[in-house]
Amino acid sequence: MVGDSESEASWREFFAWLKSRDLRGVDIVVSDSHTGLVRALQTQFQGCTWQRCQTHFMRNVLDACPKSMQEEICKRVRAILNAPDMNTARLLRDQFVEEYAQRAPKVTQVFEDGFDDATAVLALPERYRRRLRTTNSVERLNEEIRRRERVIRIFPNRESVIRLVGALLMEIDEAWMTGHRYLNMEAFLQWRQEQENTPYHEDKVARLSR
Repeated sequence: MVGDSESEASWREFFAWLKSRDLRGVDIVVSDSHTGLVRALQTQFQGCTWQRCQTHFMRNVLDACPKSMQEEICKRVRAILNAPDMNTARLLRDQFVEEYAQRAPKVTQVFEDGFDDATAVLALPERYRRRLRTTNSVERLNEEIRRRERVIRIFPNRESVIRLVGALLMEIDEAWMTGHRYLNMEAFLQWRQEQENTPYHEDKVARLSR
């Protein structure tokens, strides 16, 4: 689908279009913190988990950080994001906030504001966290699309965009289906079934509806 912008309305229209094509059962969406996109998710995929891309989150944290402290802050935040479980992540978060609240208040604020969304992936089985904590898979796909479209430079109309990009995506989809799986979801589906049979508690997942 071709859109004119990345506004909330455009994202909402795109998600509604996907749902009209029978997209359902969305459990987790990984993206940057684009306001329009997140609001559209809240409207179209209520109840799913939103994982804020940790790469983008780290950039936001470092943008608020004095250059003299960037290396130090980066190591500390990375350790928190790589925590083995949510309890450990929260413990490290509290230590980080206590240590840097006075030394780097802007950094602390950005970090605290985004912590829950950036660590939502910790509610998932460990084998899925590395590939679902960032938008790297989408970025690589976008790079392949850009590599092809740069050859064309200017498309005569929207239909030509859909034909070219659509053909490329069909090739990639076939490779994903027949070659090495980037994500094997069998264990995830089993885990989800087990979760559905377990009484819900507030620490299980960070939800959009909170």
